[in-house]
Amino acid sequence: MSDFPTYIGALAADFESHFEGVLPNVTGLESRVIDAMRYAALGGGKRLRPFFVIETAKMLGYEDKGVWDAAAALEAIHVYSLVHDDLPCMDDDDMRRGKPTVHRAYDEATAVLAGDALLTYAFQIMASPKVHPDANVRLELIADLALASGHHGMIGGQMIDLTMDSHPQTQETITRLQDLKTGALIHYGVMAGAKLAGANEAQKTALSTYASHIGLIFQITDDLLDVEGDAQIMGKAAGKDESKGKATFVSILGIEGARKKAHELADEARTQLAPFGDKAAPLLGAIDFVLSRDK
Repeated sequence: MSDFPTYIGALAADFESHFEGVLPNVTGLESRVIDAMRYAALGGGKRLRPFFVIETAKMLGYEDKGVWDAAAALEAIHVYSLVHDDLPCMDDDDMRRGKPTVHRAYDEATAVLAGDALLTYAFQIMASPKVHPDANVRLELIADLALASGHHGMIGGQMIDLTMDSHPQTQETITRLQDLKTGALIHYGVMAGAKLAGANEAQKTALSTYASHIGLIFQITDDLLDVEGDAQIMGKAAGKDESKGKATFVSILGIEGARKKAHELADEARTQLAPFGDKAAPLLGAIDFVLSRDK
């Protein structure tokens, strides 16, 4: 795909409009937490996880609008994770997507509750018949989302990250950490699109491998950006991992070793998409986009 940044930018803009309509309106005595939810969720972000849901389903010939609701549920989970990740007890960040983090714009208690509300609202979205007419499909997606975001998924990865000093500082450890912390929701996005579209087993196997690889590529580039990135472009602080002595792909493999690993994974990911032919162009474009991103 010759102009992938423009393509995903247009999709992100369309998704932003859809997401705004899916999120609850600011009303009632509880309006402060809803306002904080919307503040966190709207106005920025690559919307890469929704992209994977929507474009995987589209590649397989399924373009029902319910796919966008499934993508919104996933993005709500992702945004909740960012709100909590930024808290002083976690990564303690002041900026996210070029604006003050939720606990800075509001307060810590509101940030905790806004994150909790986005998490629970995601499952309310996913349970709706609008997502898919077959309740069994919705139940499978709900169970998968709980796994991807829970103790053997994103939260488990965050726990490993917080206790990294007590684990071996090896490539195997950091890969496990990132498979869970970053990769689990990316993998879910691809597989949710596949399951909504009724993919066969061979298709799901290929897409699962692609998703696992691109999740690791995303994290490796994130680690590289923490060392080499421009904080103004990224909209968040750079150099935090090194200052905290955190183990990353860069600290273990070195800058060039991490970059080489990312390109090896990219080649393997492209191979998994070969059976889908030209219809895989957006998912192929995502590989180079993630490899070369600057924020």
